[in-house]
Amino acid sequence: MTTQIGIAGVTGRMGHLLVEEVRAGGAIVTAGLARPGSANKVPDGVAIAPDIAALAARSAVVIDFTNAAAARTNAAAMAASGKAWVLGTSGLSAADEAAVAEAARTIPVVYASNFSAGVNLVLALSERMGAALPAETYDAEIMEMHHRQKVDSPSGTAIGMGRAVAKGRGVSLDDVIESGRHGHTGPRKTGAIGFAALRGGQVVGEHTLIFASGTEHIAITHRAFDRRTFASGAVRAALWAVTQPPGLYSMMDVLGMA
Repeated sequence: MTTQIGIAGVTGRMGHLLVEEVRAGGAIVTAGLARPGSANKVPDGVAIAPDIAALAARSAVVIDFTNAAAARTNAAAMAASGKAWVLGTSGLSAADEAAVAEAARTIPVVYASNFSAGVNLVLALSERMGAALPAETYDAEIMEMHHRQKVDSPSGTAIGMGRAVAKGRGVSLDDVIESGRHGHTGPRKTGAIGFAALRGGQVVGEHTLIFASGTEHIAITHRAFDRRTFASGAVRAALWAVTQPPGLYSMMDVLGMA
């Protein structure tokens, strides 16, 4: 049976690419959800649903690239619908993520900071490097750059990298994060995971993780040149999610790397 996919955020840049990738993959775009008052063009042949509940009712799975402000409302609606949910919205708060986790008790949820296969390989390496390189001697720093329109910082992918390093070190990122240093900050704290965010032009996404000791530097970088890599990954996640039991999954699960 052909998978029926709804797209929340269908008029955005990712939304248009998602429509193309869904159709290229042989699935059906049942409808889309647009931001109220948006003047962006609706992709050809896509009907607009009045709300996410109506979108879910017409779909087997919803791919959601909207904004963090909608996360809790969407989580409740998706849980009530009983349909699979693929969430790629970044900038979620702890309360937002708790709502997503609660929804996953009822439905399959794939929540990922990035749907690129390459980025997820980097995340896996980040965790292994965090475990192998002691925090006492290797300082971990993450630098990311995105287009000037991006509204959240650090990026979801950068946070994902930081969480991977922290997991490898057996700590919580919330306890060791240093973001946006400014002024007289004093010496760097041992064990901290630092973040630097750059914004400018139309950069799709660049992320670099650096481990720096007194004797060597190790860096791993991922650069995205086309947002299509995120769209194709999200569609892959959607096709996978509809066959899964309720639970909170990551792109690592979709790729068989968990």
